[in-house]
This record gives sequence, C-alpha cells and structure tokens, in this order.
Amino acid sequence: MKTSGKIGKRESGILLHVVSLPSAYGIGDLGPSAYRFVDFLAESGQKYWQILPLNATGPGDNPSPYNSISTSAGNTLMISPDLLADQGWLDWGDLARIPKLFAGKIDYPAVIRGKVPILRLTYERFRDRQDKGEYEKFCAENSSWLDDHALFVALQEHFQGAVWNRWPRELRDREPEALKSWGEKLREQVAREKFLQYIFSQQWLGLKEYCRRKNIRIIGDLPIYVDYNSVDLWVHPEVFRLDQQREPSAVAGVPPDYFSPTGQLWGNPVYNWEVLKSRGYSWWVKRLEQNFRLYDLVRIDHFRGFAAYWEVPAGEKTAVNGRWVQGPGEDFFLAVSRRFPELPIIAEDLGVITEDVDELRRRFGFPGMKILLFAFGGDFPANPYVPHNYEENCVVYTGTHDNNTVRGWFDYEASPEEKKRLFNYLGREINRNEAHREFIRLAMMSVAKLAILPMQDVLGLGQEARMNRPATTAGNYQWRVRPEEITPEITQWLRNVTGVYGRA
Repeated sequence: MKTSGKIGKRESGILLHVVSLPSAYGIGDLGPSAYRFVDFLAESGQKYWQILPLNATGPGDNPSPYNSISTSAGNTLMISPDLLADQGWLDWGDLARIPKLFAGKIDYPAVIRGKVPILRLTYERFRDRQDKGEYEKFCAENSSWLDDHALFVALQEHFQGAVWNRWPRELRDREPEALKSWGEKLREQVAREKFLQYIFSQQWLGLKEYCRRKNIRIIGDLPIYVDYNSVDLWVHPEVFRLDQQREPSAVAGVPPDYFSPTGQLWGNPVYNWEVLKSRGYSWWVKRLEQNFRLYDLVRIDHFRGFAAYWEVPAGEKTAVNGRWVQGPGEDFFLAVSRRFPELPIIAEDLGVITEDVDELRRRFGFPGMKILLFAFGGDFPANPYVPHNYEENCVVYTGTHDNNTVRGWFDYEASPEEKKRLFNYLGREINRNEAHREFIRLAMMSVAKLAILPMQDVLGLGQEARMNRPATTAGNYQWRVRPEEITPEITQWLRNVTGVYGRA
C-alpha cells in the first residue's frame, strides 16, 4: 500500500502566505506579485512554496485562515484586481477606485472597504455578458459545495453576520421549501458569490500552472477542525458533536503547552467520529479530494487529533479542564487510502506527541515536522528537534507561522542557557544579525528530505514580522513583505546555500 507524501530527493522551499505578498491594494493576492515570487523561488533554487489555508474567512474581525466559513471556498480578498483588468473583466480605469495601500501591515477593514466594491463591479460587468459557458461549467462541476456556500454567504449578508443557528428555524434546519424560497429571494447575492468563487478558482489554477512550469510544488494547509459559523456545520451538523439546539456540546483545543500555560481553547466543534465512520468518512474524503486538487502536498494541521484529541466541555473559559479522547486513527487512513492510494500528506505532529501519534504517522509513511526554534531547550542534546536526532522522512522548519522569527526569538525569547547550547552546537558564538542564516544552514544541512524556511527568516526580520501568536486574536496575519526586501544578494545567497547542501 502506497500512502506516503511524495517528497523525493533533498529539496527546500519557502513558507509565505498569499496575503503576505506585496500588493498595491493592501493585501497580497494571486496577481503579478505572486508570479514574481514564483520567479524568485525558481531563481533561488527552491522547489516548494508552502502557504496557509486559502479558505474564505468570516465576516468578523478575526482574519485567521484557520477560522473559515467554508472548507471548500476560496478567500475572495485574494482575487487580483490587476488580473481582472488584464483579462478584460474590468477597465484599468476602474482600479483607480481602490485606495492604494502599498506598504504596511494588512488593515483588513480598509482592504474590505476598498476591494469589495470593485469585486461587485466585476460581477455587474459579467452579468451583462452573453458568453457564460466557462462559468456555468464551473458551477456545475462544483455544485456539491458551491450551491450551499453561495446561499450561506448570501444569508449571512442578509442577517448581518448572525451565526446560522440564530437564523429562522426553517433556515437553521434547512427545510427544503425555505431553502428554495430564500434562494430565489437572494438570487442576485447567490449568483455574485458563485461568480467570485469562479474568478478565484481561475486565478488560483492559473498560478498553480505557472508554478508547475517553473518546477515549483505547492504545499497547502488543511486545518483539522472547522469553524462553528460555517457552511459545513450548517449543511452537515450530524458529523459534529452538537446538542439538540445545534450548539456544540464539546469543543477542540490543546492542553497547556509551549505556547500557553492555560492551553489553547480553539472553540471548534469536535467531530462525531462514529457517524463519520458509519458513512465511510465520506465528508472527509470529499474534503481531501478538494485539497489534493488545489495543492501538490497537504500539511494536515494538528495531525495528532486523529490519534487522540483534546476535548473541552462547551462553556469552559480555558482549555485546562479538557480530556484526551481516542481519535479514528488507523481506520480513518485505511479508508481514505482506498480512495487515494498515494496520500501526499505532511503530518503536523507538534505539541504533546505520544507514541500512538508516532505509530500512526509511521504506519502510513507521512513525514513529520521538526522545528529548530524548539531544539535548544533543557532536554538538549536528546531533544527531538535537534538536527542530529532527525530521521530522513521529515520536514524541518526554522519556525512556523505560529512561532516568532529566528531573530525575534534570539532577541526576546531565547534564555542565556538556550543561547549557550546553540553556540556550542554551532561551535562558535553568533550575534543577532547572524542568527537567521545560521538556523537556515542548520535546516539545510540536516538529513531531513525537505527544508522549509519562513520568508521572514530568509529576510532576517525581527518579531515585528511575526505572523501569528497562538491563543490571541488581535494583530495576527497582518505582516506583508515589501518588494524591495527581496534583493539580488538574498536570492544569490539562498541559491548558494541551497546548492551547498544538495537541495537545488
């Protein structure tokens, strides 16, 4: 049985979310800057581009891609206005209506104010066209998720962002006549959302094809859990643990760990694995199928939740009073592998990892993750994140989107003891200006088949460039790279170090 993620020879890549790309419109998108970044990857000898989830985020003020209103729909704020003009959907003069926000962190309310009107104008121009063949084909091929998603978005807009279980009972319970009636009432909004998903898909698949031509593979990110206020919960409440009022009876999180002394209370409903198993895990099979179409490899976030997951009673204020519950384990991946003989999966096996998690990952050959920022703690040199303890079938990162940057860690988080261990490991003392490149070298020279470097570490940026702080909601997912930061010197240095350690 072939089930392992297909990482071939020694290679490397960059972690950078789409929204962090440079753009004139306040947020990174799928347009020219994305293509220039792919060129940079190719010129610097990289073979992978890892991103965070592309999923649509909700109407609230939390822009986390891990809190999505849909497991299938794309984030339409990533649609490129420049490509809309290039492809004739808009006139170039229309783009002057969007306030220019070239630099600085993402101001999500400002981005929404600027981009949503232009996206609606694009739909209005499309509505008057006669030739809608490709659009209609997209709608037919994706109807299994698109119809419900578009109606969900339209209803959320109509009910001013109210959570679906606060809608009128007949809508909450998806009575067929109510769905039909409201679909007619909100026909224009439903059609607009379908069109925007069509445009997103066009732009994403065009970028993916460009990556293929440049020999760049894309690693996508699949959150294990689903947001409560999502179309998935509304359409499939039976596969989640909800009470009779369709409120969560238990929610997901993790116990106290490196990131938080009270754990992380994510608040996502946990799965009803018994129901899922009785259906051959069909909901998950469809979800994986969608992700395998979008990406070349898929990193499953919180992989350990398939072995055992931390369940917290609904209403708790922290994750402290949770308990471990056995997950579907081997049975799940055996069922999935019957549909996908080769599973291109990377297992995010961080946090509290027990032997059953390691056994499950090894059973199916999934590469796990190693984080260099975790390597120099008190259990050094036996620490599993120290390079000499790696196995070949793993992916090494200097850090992830949840960590500080290497420079930020060196300046503000590393204890004197951790720095001393690092210096001993390197064989010399280093200063703050050298730390990021020394960590990159450690990753590149390791036996790990794949090394992934956050763009912030390639650029040597400090903690002001951090992407996310777990267990917090304010100020996250806002960092953007500036185009002038990607210099010829950085491109050449990265190409050289990639070649030196046999990853080009």
